[in-house]
Amino acid sequence: MSAVGIILVALAIAVGLVGIVVPILPGALLVIAAIGVWSFVESTAVSWVTFGVAAALIVTAEIVKYTWPVKRMRQAQVRTSTLVIGALAGFVGFFVVPVIGLLIGFVAGVFAAELAVRGNLARAWASTVHALKGVALSVGVELTGALLAATAWVVGVWVIHG
Repeated sequence: MSAVGIILVALAIAVGLVGIVVPILPGALLVIAAIGVWSFVESTAVSWVTFGVAAALIVTAEIVKYTWPVKRMRQAQVRTSTLVIGALAGFVGFFVVPVIGLLIGFVAGVFAAELAVRGNLARAWASTVHALKGVALSVGVELTGALLAATAWVVGVWVIHG
């Protein structure tokens, strides 16, 4: 692959990494797709091993992303329906106040749902904080997996092109 091609793959990976934090862009899927394109174009044993390692890292991160935060939220007694309401409110908020409205809507939706069920301001806020921690943990896990996959790609490029 030419230097321009490698730079384009690096840019796609960077957009994917930003997309994990800013959910309007594709995230880990774009990272692994970019590495897959690079592997296909290079078509060497090193490139395919690099792709395999990157894919394993991202798949592992995706599994952990959905299991670890859910376990913590269940321990804190945050209901799944509360998270769904928060996600829907975040979706609406995104269009009302672009980008930042996603977070505002999520927090408002979770808080309103918990307040409606629990009827206690302090408990509703505690559940909202647990939900936010779960989302932050989820994003952190996915970002870590994608960063490790990107690091594997950099090592693969270095091995092939030295």
